[in-house]
Amino acid sequence: MSGNSRYSDHCRSQEDVMASYTVNPDAPAYARRLIDSRQYVLTSRWGDVQPGAEQENDYLDRHSWEEYACWHLGLTEGAADGTKARYAFVFGDFRRIHRMGIIACHYRAAEWRHKDIELAAHELLQYLDAATS
Repeated sequence: MSGNSRYSDHCRSQEDVMASYTVNPDAPAYARRLIDSRQYVLTSRWGDVQPGAEQENDYLDRHSWEEYACWHLGLTEGAADGTKARYAFVFGDFRRIHRMGIIACHYRAAEWRHKDIELAAHELLQYLDAATS
């Protein structure tokens, strides 16, 4: 199969097409403040409470992009600030941090080998668990 084959795009490795992320430096501190002020949910069905597009839009109607960013552990490399594409790995419902949201971030980051995000989520989970034990 030559590099010009119509199949070449389908044969690339996952790493070739996977987005890259950096840890949002503001998110862990914001999450710790939420935990310290007891703004957390320990047991939830993350799939039911994770913000969708409508909730994101409602939040952005009332808050700044900087506030929106604080709810996301990851920043998508190459995406412009002030766009939803820039922010990844949401850990709360825009009111409270969810333990299952942190676990989902950790799992997804580990699955796709985003080590810095994985470690940031792990540290938050440890912090939350220590605060609530």
